[in-house]
This record gives sequence, structure tokens and C-alpha cells, in this order.
Amino acid sequence: MFQPSALKKGDKIGIVAPAGKIEKQKIISAQKVLESLGYEVVLGKHVFDEHHMFAGTDENRASDFQFMLDHEEVKAIICARGGYGSIRIIDKLSFDGFEKHPKLLIGFSDITIFHARLNQLHFGSLHATMPINFTENLTDSCSLQKLIDYLEGKLTNYQIPHHNLNRSGSVKAELVGGNLSIICSLNATDYELNTHNRILFIEDLKEDLYHLDRLMLSLKLSGKLAHLEGLIVGGMSDMKDGETPFGKTAYEIIKEAVQEYDYPIIFDFPAGHIDNNWPLPLGKKVKLKVSEKEVKLSWKN
Repeated sequence: MFQPSALKKGDKIGIVAPAGKIEKQKIISAQKVLESLGYEVVLGKHVFDEHHMFAGTDENRASDFQFMLDHEEVKAIICARGGYGSIRIIDKLSFDGFEKHPKLLIGFSDITIFHARLNQLHFGSLHATMPINFTENLTDSCSLQKLIDYLEGKLTNYQIPHHNLNRSGSVKAELVGGNLSIICSLNATDYELNTHNRILFIEDLKEDLYHLDRLMLSLKLSGKLAHLEGLIVGGMSDMKDGETPFGKTAYEIIKEAVQEYDYPIIFDFPAGHIDNNWPLPLGKKVKLKVSEKEVKLSWKN
């Protein structure tokens, strides 16, 4: 698995919008933040476009992404936001240029499909905050500061409190995952995520609880949960119950789906559609240690 090296001052970072449309000011603010840190920003030609709910037509969004994938000098690509639309362009992209000039891909939510594709190609990527959530004052955002620390090679471990639903254990394996709905939507496609002997990370937003149950059972029935080395559950944000209550919380639904397995599990990890969206190095081998007191997640190049 190829892992991009830390960035240096003066390196080029590309910003693209492969899915939902985004306010122009959000992009400009993100550009200012990155330039203030000493990076050179390359904007996609169509990053400010609007086409219904998308940031431009499929062809134009794919063209921007392809340009950044092929660019010899761009060292990282940050996706402006998620939303919906990445699946509409994934089969329009060639990764031949990327394989010659690999770089770090950054994003989460709908961007999960690109993480899955790069994992197939044996390239690491970064599940992390995006320009739609950037603030110009770095001290206002722990997520942004940790992203910067990762880009500079300063971030190698996390430590968080114990959660009462956790299952203890210690494992070392490759980390994969992202948005649960996207992962499930890729099953039986050319971009299906391989979870065998991996640590799987999942998060999601605004799902009905019964639908979350369906997603977890879909993963289980497709064998995606049976051969994991560990499971990291991030934010399950703004989940919705029906007029007739489902009877379980989001975390309880997930716990039930994996109760027959014996690998370590952690809940409430600070990543996903939440304010504390800490970077997770997908494709990297990480060590997960879960005890009754705390959780430690660490990695080194």
C-alpha cells in the first residue's frame, strides 16, 4: 500500500468539487487558509459551477478531478464537500496518471467512493474534514488543525475515553472505510470495498434507524463483518426514529449486528459528520488498543 509523504511548504494542493455544489466563499476561505500555511492552491476550473444540486455537470466535475489526478506537481487533492454526485463520475476517471504521480486524496462522506477505489489500487488516502467545514481561524477548528498536523507529518496517534459499548482487544491491521451508506451502495460493483482482515471505520448521517439496521444487516449478509480485525464506529449523527419507535439506538443497532464476532470494537470515535472530524489514514496499517479505561489508535510511516 503506497502512502503519500508529508507535504512541504510550497507544495501544490488542488481543490475540486466532485459532488454537491458549494458556496464560492467557502472555497475562497479554504484557499486563504492553505496559502497562509505556505501551500500553493490550484483550483479546479469548474469548482464554482452549479448544475442543479451538483457542482457542475458530470463531465465538468470529472474533467476537474482528472486534471488533478494527472497533475505532476499537485501533491494533495482536497474535495470541497460531499453531498451526492461522486458515483456519477467514478467510471469516467482514469487513475493511470495518478499511479505515475501519486498524491494524497482528502475528504469524507460521498468521497468514500474515491477512497474505496484508491484502496483497490493500493494507495492510501485520508478521511478528513473538507473546505465546506473550514474556518479561517485555525484555533476554532480542532478538525482543521489536526488535518494540518497530518499534512505536516506531525500526527501519528489518538487517545480517547472508553465507551460503555466498546469491546476490548488489541489488533494491528490496515484501516479502511468511510460513510456506511456509500460502502453498502458499492457492494456487488467494481468498486466494492474489501474488508477482509481489515479494521473497518463507519459513520453516517440522518438515516432512519430501521434503515441503519438494514445497512448493517446488508454488510453482515454480504460477509463484510465476519472477517474484520476490528471495527471503529464514528458519528451516527441526527439519526431519525419513526412514529413507531424502532426500539434501539444507532449504536445498539451496530452492536447487535456484530455481537457474534470477537474482534475489538470502539464507539463514538470523533470522525464523521460531527464537529470533531479527526483525520483517519485509510489504507495505512494502524494499531487499535481497546481497554476498559481508554482507546488508543496509532500509526507510523
